[in-house]
Order: sequence, then C-alpha cells, then structure tokens
Amino acid sequence: MALMPLDAPTVGFDLDMTLIDSRPGIHAVYQELSAATGTYIDADQAVSRLGPPLDWELRHWFPEELIAEMVLKYREIYPTRAILPTPAMPGAVDAVRAVRELGGRAVVVTAKNAPQARLHLDHLGITPDEVVGGLWAEGKATALREHGAAVYVGDHLGDVLGARAAGALSVAVPTGPIGAAELREAGADVVLDDLTSFPAWLKGYAAERA
Repeated sequence: MALMPLDAPTVGFDLDMTLIDSRPGIHAVYQELSAATGTYIDADQAVSRLGPPLDWELRHWFPEELIAEMVLKYREIYPTRAILPTPAMPGAVDAVRAVRELGGRAVVVTAKNAPQARLHLDHLGITPDEVVGGLWAEGKATALREHGAAVYVGDHLGDVLGARAAGALSVAVPTGPIGAAELREAGADVVLDDLTSFPAWLKGYAAERA
C-alpha cells in the first residue's frame, strides 16, 4: 500500500448545506409527510434550520410518542422526493476532488443517515472515501478522530463544535443558516465564502503542513 504524502490531510465534510443544497428535496419530503399524516408542517420554516438531527425538527410538529414512527415515514418518503431536486453546492465536487488529488482522503460526516447521504452523493457524482451518518455536533468527533481527519468543513455551529472536539481545524462556509460572523465567534479557524475557494485554500494548507 502506498504511503499517503505528509502534506495530504484527511478532510471531513458535512453534507446538508455544505456539499448539497438539500432545501428543495427536504421541503418536498415535509410537504408529502404533512399530506400523508394530516399534520400541519411549515416546510419553509423547517428547511430554514437544517443541520440538527431529523428528530429535532419533527418535534416541532409531532408529539413525542409519534417521533419514532415519523422518522421512519420521513425516511420512507425521502428517496423518491428528495434526491432529484437536490443540487450540489457550488464548488462541492471540486472540493472533494481536491482532497483526493493531493493524495488525501475525504470523509463525509453528517447527521443524515448514511444510506440517504450516499444516495445524494452518488446522484451528484461526489465521491468521498467514506460516509458516516447519524452524528451531530460533538458526536461527529468520534468519526473524525477514527478517520484521522485534520480538517472538518461545515456550515453550522454544530460542525464547528464537532471539529473542535476532534482536535481538527474547523473550516466553515456560511452557505447554510449561520452567518460568517457567528461561525467565527463560535470558534471556526477559517471561514470561506463557499467551497469554490476551498481547493486553493487546501493547497496552501497542505504546503504549510509539508
């Protein structure tokens, strides 16, 4: 097995609103879930706060005793409603490719369940080395440490917390619900406008490591 170059870090990426703009697809899922259950769900409001685990959002609309059932129903609807409408974020494909072109590894670590995360990535031609689902905020540190991630890229305060808990460099993009100033205040080490500037930043970071 070839040794990884010393200047080729493992980089973790969040999924929703970092690599993919999942708002259109998730909006469609919530609309269908609302119609199927007869329960009012403000899909616009729901997609304005993407990031935390699914059950957190469902608790805004359903009583606690129905949450497990609604999680299953949501995930049953998801593949037919959420994948096709969901585009890649600008620069996402190139950002993951840039890691691999340097000889590094790209790992997606997301609160979304892994099978549905992979559906999005496969559909969009985004090719990480690993996908780990079901982790949020500091919980992401488990996977980041396991895979030796030196950098974690995300859009949410929870992603900053995960990076810091793992001892990884926190690179933030204000492409989700959190602005650049708030990400910096939360402790992000680097804030980029979006992923289009990530490949150039990564080359500089790798050169410094070397």
